[in-house]
Formats: sequence, C-alpha cells, structure tokens
Amino acid sequence: PRPENATLQPPPQFETVVETSLGTFVVHIDSQQAPHGAQRFYNLAMLGYYDNATFFRAIAGFMVQFGVHGDPEVNRLWKGATISDDPVNMSNLRGTVVFAKTSQPDSATTQLFINLTDNPQLDGMGFAPIGRVVEGMDIVDQIYTGYGEGAPRGQGPSQGRLESEGEGHLRDFPLLTRIISMSVR
Repeated sequence: PRPENATLQPPPQFETVVETSLGTFVVHIDSQQAPHGAQRFYNLAMLGYYDNATFFRAIAGFMVQFGVHGDPEVNRLWKGATISDDPVNMSNLRGTVVFAKTSQPDSATTQLFINLTDNPQLDGMGFAPIGRVVEGMDIVDQIYTGYGEGAPRGQGPSQGRLESEGEGHLRDFPLLTRIISMSVR
C-alpha cells in the first residue's frame, strides 16, 4: 500500500469490521466529524494497510494503539504522508478512534488509537476522534496491556524499532493482539 494510491473519497458514513486475534469489533465513521482522518482511515483500510498490524502500544486505563506496518519499507513510504488536523468535533470518550500524532500540527499519518476510558484532556491537545467502536468493545477491552508503554519508558515494544525493523521486533512480545483483517462495509 502506497500513499499515492490513497485517493478514494469515503462515503458520508461507513463501518469498518476489524477482525483481531481476540475476535471482531466494528468502528462507525462519520466522515463529516473528521473529514481528513476519515478519508485517510478509509483509504488505509481499503488498501489493506492494517491487515496483520499489531496493537503495539497498549496502556491499561488509557488507550490501545496500532498502525505501524510490519514492512519497514512501507513505513518509510508513509512517514512523510501526513494529513491536515481535523477540528475536534467529538470528545475523546471511551471507544472513540483517533489518529495519533506528534505535538506538531498536521503530523498524523497511519497510527490510530482507541480510547479505553474517557480521555477529554486529549480534546484540547487537538486529538480529533474520527469514529467510535459500535460493536465489540468487549473485544477491545481484552487487548493485552501488560507490557504497558513502549520502550524506553515501559516494557512494550519500541515504536522506532518496529518502524525500522518491522515484525521481527515483535518476537519478544508474544502476547500482543494482532489485527487479522479490516473490511469496509
């Protein structure tokens, strides 16, 4: 999946079925809530970008994050393919799906997180939810959080190493939850 192929316009509303190693959950997206994020997510899901991705950062009582591709070359292609920030039109409540970004404006690329609890403090930081889990939040709640924050601050995988080394870095983290596939309906 290459950034130049991410040109599809999403429907006004759509659902994404996420099949994981634990079971299935469904995310509902309203493209008008966060148009830039909705379009990027729609394209990445349609391109199969998230198939075989791992929830590499999972912090109990906060969120679970995914969106680093298992192939380092694919990560390099997407690293500079940022999207414009969307206005925060929905609060970061439990079950909302949000693009991760740095503290810099317009820095989101491919990584998303799902809020495990209400995190309204993220609203003022510009984290704009693109949708919400509408089925299977019990599956999301089972995503393994025992490794905690990524290295070096915690025991989880290093995001930098995952981006540069790919799936091989995850061999030492056998309890991570994997996305098997995503499909848009």
